[in-house]
Parts: sequence; structure tokens; C-alpha cells
Amino acid sequence: MKAIVFLGERKLELMDVPDPTPGPDEVVIEIKASGMCGSDLHQYRGPKKDTLNIAGHEPCGVIAAVGAGVPEALAKVGDRVMDHHYSGCGVCKHCASGWSQMCLDGAIVYGGVGDGAHAKFMKAPAHTIVKLPDALSFKTGAAISCGTGTAYGALKRVDLAGDETIAIFGQGPVGLSATQLAKAMGARVIALDISADRRELAKQFGADEVIDPMSNDVVDAIRELTHGEGAQKTLDCSSNPEARRAAVQSVRTWGTACFVGERGDVTLDVSNDLLRRQVTLVGSWTFSKNGQADCAEFVADRKIDVDSLFTHEFTLDQAEEAYKLFDTQTTGKGVFLM
Repeated sequence: MKAIVFLGERKLELMDVPDPTPGPDEVVIEIKASGMCGSDLHQYRGPKKDTLNIAGHEPCGVIAAVGAGVPEALAKVGDRVMDHHYSGCGVCKHCASGWSQMCLDGAIVYGGVGDGAHAKFMKAPAHTIVKLPDALSFKTGAAISCGTGTAYGALKRVDLAGDETIAIFGQGPVGLSATQLAKAMGARVIALDISADRRELAKQFGADEVIDPMSNDVVDAIRELTHGEGAQKTLDCSSNPEARRAAVQSVRTWGTACFVGERGDVTLDVSNDLLRRQVTLVGSWTFSKNGQADCAEFVADRKIDVDSLFTHEFTLDQAEEAYKLFDTQTTGKGVFLM
């Protein structure tokens, strides 16, 4: 089969690799949709890789084969599924609670150190399978498998209420998902991005207000929209140091700021930005297996149009074109369809 492999230094290759065969307690998923996630760019842009793996960690498809010992209730041929793309020891307290990425012995991340979903087939441990509701498309399932699921997990971490205002910094795939989901939860949303195209997308996804950080003092602008107090909740999806600081400074006294974007750093005045305003600062990294299932149910029950996140669709043969465009970080979300 053909598979996309990141080489590093903004290079990739469409390689011929053997079709996978499931071992005991494993399944093979026939991939129908494999999403492109912002964190894929870390590998795409990173240094030359010594160990090569199939890329893609937003898998969605149909069970094509089942290995020995897999209970039918867990997975059977023909099931429509997503994959919680981590695997740990399976017995520590984090794995037992569905947070295998937090495994005390370390975790395999599929599409990172393990083979992922940018291919016709993907092999995975059966215990990582999450059923896809019939009402949801394969594209929506792919989004929930990381980007949309990550946004949902963060909104749950900050305990967003319907009578609150949340400012969401960065309107890439995760930020747009957060805007869409926060509106479905009943909140008022202020969306921020330096890209005019992404601000327009945020409006289409329900943002009540949009702010261009390049043309405004962000903290003042948010306070002006919130009776001088600041937002009850803020979410940074950008990883930009200035945005992270503004996310903390623009939350009101007793409010909660959450960092979702990976990597980078931030400088804060601990006393003035946090302590003396009783601000809670939260980090949120993806979601549990149960959280992924909950997100899918939330989206299905509320008929949220997650498919509209995807502005570009590609085949595997278009991999180079796809990642060159995605690397500009000016579009919505991309997906490979099989």
C-alpha cells in the first residue's frame, strides 16, 4: 500500500509499504478519512528523521481485520470506528482511566513513533478503538480523533458554562473547533487570529466577536467587550508567547485561562497576572478515550457540522501539495480521503 512518511526538513515521501496484518489483540482499520493536524507540522518541519513511521494521527474508517483474542463487543469486521491514537502499559492508573498518553511507562503515539493513518490501512491495538456514531461522517470522526477532540477536552477542563464569555486565541483547526463547540455549549465567543481568512471562518462558526491582534490591544479590546472585567474563560490554541500572555491577562479576576497549543514558552508577571487576581491557569493536552467517545456523542446529538472545518480534501498522491499548503497555516483543516 501507499503511505505518507515525514522525512523532516519540510520533506515527505509517498512510500510503498506492506499491508498490515493484525496480531493477537490487534485490529486493522481500513482508513476512510485521515485528518491533517497542526501537530503534524512539528514532524514535517522538524530535523531530518532517523526513524521513519507512517504519518497521521486522526484515523477514521472501518474495521477490516481482527486478530486473535479480540472480543466482538470491542471490534468486529465492518464496524465504523475512530482510534484513540495512544497506547500505554494498559495497567497503570492513567491507562486504566482512559488516559493512555499519560502512561507511567511511556506511551506510543500512532502517527508519531508508531505507524499512523496516512495510508490505506492502519494497525492498532483493539483497546484503542472508539466506535463512530452512525450519524457522523468519517471526516467528522477524523477531526474528533485529535483536533476537535482536543478542543472539547479543553472546554471541559475549564468547565465552560453557557452564561460565560470565552476568548479563544488562534483560529486554526483546534481554535475553530473550540469556537464551534463553545457556541454549542451556549457560551459567548470572542475569536482572535492574525489571519483575516481565519477570522471570517470564526464568524461562520458562530463567533460573536472577532479581534485582529495585529490592529488592537488585545487585553483592552476583550475588556471593552466584557464590561471592563475580562472574559470568564480564555483558551490559547496558538502557542504564540504574546497570545499566551494576553490570554492570561485578559481573563477576569477569579477566571480561568487554558493553554492548549503545544511547545514554546511564555513570560508572566506571577503576582500581577495570576496571584493577585486569583486566576487559575490550566494546561490541557488532548483527551481521554472516554472523552473522545463523549465528544462524538455531543457532536452527533447536537448535529454540529464538524465537516465544515475541512476546507481542503486530498488523495494520498497529493501529499506534497497538501502539506505545502497546510504549512502556510492560513487555511482551515485538510483531510486525506481514501
